[in-house]
Amino acid sequence: MVILFILGLFIGSFLGVLVDRIPRKENVIKGHSHCENCKKELSWYDLLPVFSYVFLKGKCRYCKTKLPLFYPVIEITTGILLSLVYFFFYTQNAIVLSYYLIIVSVFIVIFFTDLKYGIIPNKVIFPAIIVSFVFLFFQRSLLLNHVLSGLLSFAFFIVISYSFFMITKRESMGGGDIKLSFFLGLFLGFPNIIVSLYLAFLTGALVSIILILWKKKSFQKDTLPFGSFMALGALVSLFLGNLLFLRALILLGL
Repeated sequence: MVILFILGLFIGSFLGVLVDRIPRKENVIKGHSHCENCKKELSWYDLLPVFSYVFLKGKCRYCKTKLPLFYPVIEITTGILLSLVYFFFYTQNAIVLSYYLIIVSVFIVIFFTDLKYGIIPNKVIFPAIIVSFVFLFFQRSLLLNHVLSGLLSFAFFIVISYSFFMITKRESMGGGDIKLSFFLGLFLGFPNIIVSLYLAFLTGALVSIILILWKKKSFQKDTLPFGSFMALGALVSLFLGNLLFLRALILLGL
């Protein structure tokens, strides 16, 4: 797990590049990393995950501009989450484990991209859907459950979006959230998709209420990056979904 955590730091550094470059429509493979302020090209030792940030005290080596905390946060988050994937699923075969590592990385990109830029890029969500279909094709026992879960989740979000618009004449969620809902169902299946969406709506509502009470957001005008809450709910459901669902059934007396 330690090795995977360290590897996760480097993967997280690359995911941070995706988060910044995809919304800007920049090439994610070519082009050297540079300081956003002075445009100075960064050396390899400026790009060591977490360590460079700590060593440089969170500032650019060249212009001394303060660097966003975003970069070490996504690197550490990736290291922790990939380690958790191994901890929970190390008994699975290499294909299943690799699939979970890839999809968790996708959720990390979605979470931070929507949080930072307010979008869920098609360049991330569509390849993830294709990868999931390929995986499910070789996992025939899961195929029907997960495809139906994706379709029902998608339909649920369409109904919510349309109903909200008819009542308020305002959009409740973007197209990215609706596409993401299909991917969540496809990836998680039933009952984990139920847990995931419940957690997403719950945490989204709680954060909204807190921000409104603090007067940081307006109910009429401002929106939240709901895709980030959906990604968070999916990650919790991946690791604890079955347990939480069973606990809910017990509490409901079912």
